[in-house]
Amino acid sequence: MPYLVRENLYIGNIEDAAEILVNGSEEVTHILSVLSSASISFFSEWRSEMVFPTKEIRKVYFRESKQEEEQLVVEEESETDSDKKKKNKLMCLVEYAGKDLKLVRMGVPLRDMERENLLDYLDVCLDFIDNSRKQGSVLVHCFAGVSRSASIITAYLMRTEQLSHEDALVSLRQSCEFVCPNDGFLEQLKMFEGMGFKVDPTSPIYKRFHLKILGDSYNRGERIDSSQFGVDPGLSAVADSSESSTSPNETTKLNPAYRCKKCRRVMALQDNVVEHKPGEGETCFKWQKRSGGNPFNRSDEHECSSIFLEPLRWMKTVEEGLLEGKLFCPHCDARLGYFNWSGIQCSCGSWITPAFQLHKSRVDISTL
Repeated sequence: MPYLVRENLYIGNIEDAAEILVNGSEEVTHILSVLSSASISFFSEWRSEMVFPTKEIRKVYFRESKQEEEQLVVEEESETDSDKKKKNKLMCLVEYAGKDLKLVRMGVPLRDMERENLLDYLDVCLDFIDNSRKQGSVLVHCFAGVSRSASIITAYLMRTEQLSHEDALVSLRQSCEFVCPNDGFLEQLKMFEGMGFKVDPTSPIYKRFHLKILGDSYNRGERIDSSQFGVDPGLSAVADSSESSTSPNETTKLNPAYRCKKCRRVMALQDNVVEHKPGEGETCFKWQKRSGGNPFNRSDEHECSSIFLEPLRWMKTVEEGLLEGKLFCPHCDARLGYFNWSGIQCSCGSWITPAFQLHKSRVDISTL
């Protein structure tokens, strides 16, 4: 039986959802299914007799890059879109389902594993819950009703009631005491709180998380291609400069840019920089790598000699699948830095993993 969390908001498991899909419900009008597959065929794989009529409303896909201006692509069914859909990852499927097609169901493909990327699904899930509660009532369910559905509802309570992730989970357990998000989801809920109850791709928190996801994918032997990288700011800078026409009286926000010192091509913007917490200086290095003097006297230490970026589409050597390698300017082939999926230690002593490094001595800083 589903548990009432808030007015018009229920949490349950796959059996609760199946019961409503078979018999209908006087209370529930919408279902959010967070399962390994977005397709309703997952129910028939679970139990062969569970076959439900459906009528698709829409599918929503991730864009190739999280750094593009819009993250979602909403596409209607058509044969001409089939090739494009294969390239993009499905975010969710929305459909009419169940008895007399009276229910609106959204399926989200998310596994209950610590390494799964919960953050990128939160916005679409929370918006669906919000809209569903305005139109009727919504059941949020996963397979057992313990981890995935609990994580989604915890995030919803955090955003709507401005609660910390701990307080939101405590509040949810007052309605359903056995909920228990896995450790990976709990960490991402902390990030969600740190970003102000929103998923902000420009936030340093999100950038570090996205790098970790890419690093985990590489370590599992998955192929990493440029579709998962940020937009090349050198190309976008040319487009922006040709399209923009600012009058002398208009004020524009200047964006720091890092240019190749040899050919002046834009290699990165400040938005592409992944900030890191400064380390403890030379005390972090083995004694052979120290520059000498008293290692505990940090008064003469310099700032970081490198900047670290999110992976960008001009980094062609990264696509070759090597663990580490050099980064070259795509215009003049000047060596700019280094990358290493296992990490690089900054001159300040801090480790960045994975690392995409530009040496400050190889670039100039200007504004766009």
